[in-house]
Amino acid sequence: MAPDITARSEPVFNEAEVMASVDEAGSISRLIIADICRDDAWVSCPVNNTVTLSAWA
Repeated sequence: MAPDITARSEPVFNEAEVMASVDEAGSISRLIIADICRDDAWVSCPVNNTVTLSAWA
């Protein structure tokens, strides 16, 4: 699956609703971050590759 990257001429901040969740199906837990206002606007990675907010700051 190839990424579909589209450049926008102006940022649109009022048209996004971003949510995150952890998918624990299978043997690997994955963090999923998605803009639920747009089709196919999401990323995911294994939870063991993520950082807590307190460690990130």
